[in-house]
Amino acid sequence: MSSFLIGRMDGMGHGVDATNTATTRERLDTVGTADVAATLQALATPSRLRILARLQEGSCAAGELAEAVGMEQSACSHQLRLLRNLGLVTGERQGRSIIYALYDHHVAELLDQALYHVEHLRLGLRDAAPAEAVPTESG
Repeated sequence: MSSFLIGRMDGMGHGVDATNTATTRERLDTVGTADVAATLQALATPSRLRILARLQEGSCAAGELAEAVGMEQSACSHQLRLLRNLGLVTGERQGRSIIYALYDHHVAELLDQALYHVEHLRLGLRDAAPAEAVPTESG
């Protein structure tokens, strides 16, 4: 597991063991590849990315959100419903409005990491590979 993930998992508060040594492949088997694929598929639409990026700035009423991302309110509401069903956003009724927000900081990090990756690809940059632990002989 990468040191980035270990550092990020520490103190998440939802029972993730930061010392877990399971590989990503093992964790996918536990969580379910279909669920992870569905989450990533939600990021495959530019309008959803714009919605998530706007919500990363703070919570927002549905009508204001549609205007901010340049969408018809009905189309924005459809995308919000999908994002909500996938656990990427929350919606809380306040009077006649529904106020939307990112589900939690993981969603913001997912968006940031995808953006970071694309920026690096465009610049032709690669992060250094994490150093692998070298077995040592005791004695």
